[in-house]
Amino acid sequence: MRCRHTGGYAPSAGTVTVAHMAGPDLHRYVLDNGLRVVLAPDSTSPVVGVSVHYDVGFRSEPEGRTGFAHLFEHLMFQGSESLEKLAHFRHIQGSGGTFNGSTHPDYTDYFEVLPSAALERALFLEADRMRAPKLTEENLANQIDVVKEEIRLNVLNRPYGGFPWILLPPVLYDTFPNAHNGYGDFVDLERATLDDCAEFFDTFYAPANAVLTIAGDVDIERARELIDAHFGDVPARQAPPRPSFAEPAPTGEKRGTHEDPHAPLPALAVGYRMPDPVGDLDGYLANLVLASVLADGDGSRLQQRLVHTDALVSDIGAGAGLFGPFEARDPDTFAITAVHPAEVSDAQILDAVDEELAKLASTPPDAEELAKVTARWTANLHSEHDRLISRTLGFGSFALLYDDPSLFYQLPERIGAVTADDVSAAAAALRPDARAVLVVAPANNGTEATE
Repeated sequence: MRCRHTGGYAPSAGTVTVAHMAGPDLHRYVLDNGLRVVLAPDSTSPVVGVSVHYDVGFRSEPEGRTGFAHLFEHLMFQGSESLEKLAHFRHIQGSGGTFNGSTHPDYTDYFEVLPSAALERALFLEADRMRAPKLTEENLANQIDVVKEEIRLNVLNRPYGGFPWILLPPVLYDTFPNAHNGYGDFVDLERATLDDCAEFFDTFYAPANAVLTIAGDVDIERARELIDAHFGDVPARQAPPRPSFAEPAPTGEKRGTHEDPHAPLPALAVGYRMPDPVGDLDGYLANLVLASVLADGDGSRLQQRLVHTDALVSDIGAGAGLFGPFEARDPDTFAITAVHPAEVSDAQILDAVDEELAKLASTPPDAEELAKVTARWTANLHSEHDRLISRTLGFGSFALLYDDPSLFYQLPERIGAVTADDVSAAAAALRPDARAVLVVAPANNGTEATE
């Protein structure tokens, strides 16, 4: 959930000597307080990106506190130990920079892009709120209202709000971490207290539970001096144990229905479990390629079959990860979504999807089809490499989830190595007896969305 917030070196006493190259122009080391650091110098333009990734997302929320990780992300912009409310905004925007933060299934990130001359300003701001955000009753009440309004805007009062990322998980999964609504229930949000906030901060916002990334026009020696000066004295706290969110895959088809008062047409989402994104990365990448073979562009299998030939749907999509790829550890979700006319039944769509998956499972895509898809993936990834903010966030998230920021650079080659047989095997694993089917039905009764 991305929020729009208006807007060779001798280590000093603050570091331990574990620095090493982590790929092309990547440097990594760890501060005494446990903060992991990734530096990625690139002097092609006088701009720098700074991000801090914390190893906590909405799957880490305690039961009965849905939406808390996202709410806390908001609170981190409401002032800190040395700064009043809105000061973060003024300092970054006054430097000609931009900033934001976002909450994901397994991490929360905060980031800035600004002129490289303002690097120290960004480091001071991030260190100050890592040390002590300003948690007050006024800030908490205000941000609960802000988050509730965001939910109204993005979920409750728009067609297909929360489809499929909020609505599909409780059908596919059984456990609270995997199944609950990460945006939050209004009752849970309103019950949040300052004690809850303090406990959440103390547990998850320790330096040892975070990765600091600096990419762009940065001198390694100077950056390390500034990092030591601003982050070196942030008090050390033990990182929390990382729980496993694994749960057994479905042993049959699971069904759910959601009435949407704003939807003009019925919709359908089909969810499947994917290979472990970390433990079986190659299997996971095969699912990314499969999603493109199925639904990326007019020439894709499901577009051709369901939209152009059979005219069963008005829109069809497929994707690995409900938020996109590389957003979560295991388990992660492969989803196929469709919007369709009322006279078309769910069974017609599911039968067509199953037939196309069966064709791929028995006959792998030919070389031309596979090359077209992997070339598109490779081009898009290289395009992301050109964007400073994408590099900054990519290095940070891969350092956090995979302990390997250089994997961000390796993805084009790894995806290019996916074979036709890999795609076929991925299709064979998407079985009707191990899936969740969510039906979104237009209410058509004038019902208004409520809290």
